[in-house]
Order: sequence, then structure tokens, then C-alpha cells
Amino acid sequence: MAKIKVDLHSIYNNSKAIDQALLQAFEEAIEKRITEVEIIPGKGSGLLKKKVQRFLQMPHIKPLY
Repeated sequence: MAKIKVDLHSIYNNSKAIDQALLQAFEEAIEKRITEVEIIPGKGSGLLKKKVQRFLQMPHIKPLY
């Protein structure tokens, strides 16, 4: 089974780029009918992970998964 990987290490300090990368991954998954998107926030203080969690809770994103 295919899955899409989104590695956020290289854009960890660019909030707009993070949102764009995540949205593109979801759009690609929907287009290609892929049911799994792996998001790699990396290690650290957990701020990036929290940013991803906030993104996933946005009202227009939540219905996508």
C-alpha cells in the first residue's frame, strides 16, 4: 500500500511553508486515492509537532482525513 511522506525538518521555522507542504500532501493523497500520509516533525521541543496538530484540527482540513 502506498503512502505519502512529509518531512518537515527542512522547513521547521517557516509556518507558511509547513501549512503549504501539509496541504499539498493531503491534496495529493486525495487525488491519488492514497489512504496514509506520514508526517515527520522530527525531534526537539515539540513545537513543530504542536503546529502540525493545530493544522490537523483546522475546520477545513479535518474533513479531509
